[in-house]
Amino acid sequence: MAYRPASWRMPSRKEMEKLAANAARRSTRPTCTPGPGDDMPPEYWQSVLNDAAADRRQGAPLIRTLRLFEIPQHVLRVSCRRCSRTVEIQKADAIRLAGAQAVWKDVGQRLLDDSCQQRTGRLEEDGCWASFD
Repeated sequence: MAYRPASWRMPSRKEMEKLAANAARRSTRPTCTPGPGDDMPPEYWQSVLNDAAADRRQGAPLIRTLRLFEIPQHVLRVSCRRCSRTVEIQKADAIRLAGAQAVWKDVGQRLLDDSCQQRTGRLEEDGCWASFD
């Protein structure tokens, strides 16, 4: 049984109606999260349209698809979404390691896999899940 102080009493009907009216006035719009079948609110779509980063990503090729000589950055970074480990390598070292024609996706995946800590023995589960920055 819950502890109740000695001065606790049940509110009267009038007090309960007053509390309910105050609560209804405070919550003018019910807050419910949209489900998979519900329409997204117009604010969501407006934020998607206003996203400046989406415009930049649209025309530029993904860095993971570029060959090493095509990448403008001097330091290349790949991180694992599984173990949160990050590996950095200078572009010159990556070219020395794999050649200028190598695709960054393959080189980065090999860098992560060489020092992977998540070995289970099952081929489909082994290795790191690369995220290219």
